[in-house]
Amino acid sequence: MEKRTIGTVISVQQQWWLKVNINPVRIGTRDGAVFPHIVKVVYNVGDREIIRRKWIPAGVTPPFAGSTVTVIYRDDKPEKCRLEI
Repeated sequence: MEKRTIGTVISVQQQWWLKVNINPVRIGTRDGAVFPHIVKVVYNVGDREIIRRKWIPAGVTPPFAGSTVTVIYRDDKPEKCRLEI
């Protein structure tokens, strides 16, 4: 069973070493480049505070550090979660 809670984004890191080209023809080294992000989120389940890192694919706008996101987690294993962006 899945439950929802509100989490706070601690940090957002760009994975600059994993470049995804979106243009069919390259003109420069960073021409049409999009990068995925790693988002670190803290959320509370009962009396526990859980910190998780989640991968955001390239092309999806990541949340800002300090903003709130909806965290969907499993009732039996609260460490297993996903972000609703």
